Order: sequence, then structure tokens, then C-alpha cells
Amino acid sequence: MRITRRIWPWRRQPRRERLHLDLEGTTVYAIGDIHGCYDELLALERRIVRDAAALDGPKLIVCLGDYVDRGPASRQVVEHLLQPPPEGFDRICLAGNHDVAMLDFIEGRLDLGDWMTLGAEKTLASYGIDVAYLDEIYRRPAQLDAFIRQSFPEAHVAFLRSLPVLAHSDKLVFVHAGIRPEVPLAEQKEDDLLMIGAGFLESLDLPDRWVVHGHTRVRQPQLASRRIGIDTACYATGVLTAVRIRATRVQFLFSRELGPSRKTPAAPDHPDSSLNTS
Repeated sequence: MRITRRIWPWRRQPRRERLHLDLEGTTVYAIGDIHGCYDELLALERRIVRDAAALDGPKLIVCLGDYVDRGPASRQVVEHLLQPPPEGFDRICLAGNHDVAMLDFIEGRLDLGDWMTLGAEKTLASYGIDVAYLDEIYRRPAQLDAFIRQSFPEAHVAFLRSLPVLAHSDKLVFVHAGIRPEVPLAEQKEDDLLMIGAGFLESLDLPDRWVVHGHTRVRQPQLASRRIGIDTACYATGVLTAVRIRATRVQFLFSRELGPSRKTPAAPDHPDSSLNTS
């Protein structure tokens, strides 16, 4: 597997890389929005390792972003992703809009109140920060923000800065939210890659690649119209989802067993689904 790194110069700081992947012969496991669900991440990784045990060739885990906010253990998730991936795997972590918002707060581009609307209270709690208590001590918002900003481990801040915004091969695009279909891949705006909604989800005019994404919550993983959506809102449902892509075959994996009403056509007890890449 070969990875080519590019930085696009017209973006404001921090500039985020876009990776070109050579996935010939590689089995890819993409993981949806984690949102501080550390236990579910560990459970899903164990299932991925078991699933991959009999498969030959390179193996790659691609995390689609949103590691923080809403769930209870953002700090533990980031710390885990800073460690080496499971033995026999490579791992790429992409940026999500929540990760960018956290960095924007830390680096002074976003106020604490704005970040809090995204579910930052649980992120801060995972770092031992009680905003309500500190608010009684620091009467001025600027003082409170300054204290909180210096409370994060530098390695975690560096991790947030380092996250690429896109990874793609000749047949696949991995991205947090999606792409704007009418725009060439090299010209996609970072805000779209992180936050696009209907302009991507409702379009039938996608390029000749499958787009694997999170960001938009779904009750079941979606596979249609060259889109694979795997954000199953783990912080609310307790279900973290991955999709395994091997050549043109795909299969979904979950952090725990699902009841019959949550089964999907490509769930583990059904035949693999196939990607039409022509």
C-alpha cells in the first residue's frame, strides 16, 4: 500500500492533507463517527482483528473523524488513536468537524460557548474539566477560555492538527461528511468535506468512485448510489459501525450484536454485498 501526501495551499491554517492511496490488494476497514465511545471502539477493533485473521495482504483501518464530543470518553479515544494500530494493520485517522471545532477552540478561532453547542461538555469532562465549577472561579469568559485552552496534552493537540481531511484511491473516497458531486476531487472545499449534507446525500451524479463517509446519522448503515454511510450515532445507540472493503466486496461489522430489527442486507450473517465500480 502506498500513500501520497499533499497539502492544499489555499486553505487557512491549519492546512489539512489530502491523501492518495494505492489500495491494490489491501483490505480496508472504515470506522464511523466515534464521538468519545471508547469502549465501543475497542470492541469494534477486536471484531475487526478477528474478521481479518484469515485474510491475506495489507490491512488498513480508516477512521472517518469525529473522535470527540457527545460521548463520555473523548480523551481516552484520542489517547488510544495515538497508540499503534492493531498488529498487522496500518491506520489513517481523518478529520471530522467536531475535531476541527475542538482545535479551533484551543487555538482561539472559536469561543467556548460555540464549541459547547456541539457537545463539548462531555469532552471537557473527560479531560477533568468542570466548566460549571470553573465558571464560578473565572468570572471573565476570556480568562476561563485561556485556562481551558492550556489544559489539553500537547500530543492531543498535535493529533488534532495532523488529521488529513480526505483519503482516496482510484475507486474509493474516504471522507467525514461527503463531497460536492459536481466539483472535481482536487477542488473540493474543506468545509464541504467536513460538513456537507443534502448537496451530497441527495445527488445521483456522483463520480466514478464510491464515497465512504460518516457525519450524517443513520439507523442502519447505508449502501446505495455510490455512497456508504456508517455513522450509526454510537453515543446514542451504543453501536459503532465499520465497513470492510476488499476488492469490490463489502461487509458491515458492529461493536456489538444487533437485534433483528437493526440487521442490514450486508450485516455479518448475510452474504457480502458487491460494489459496482464500473
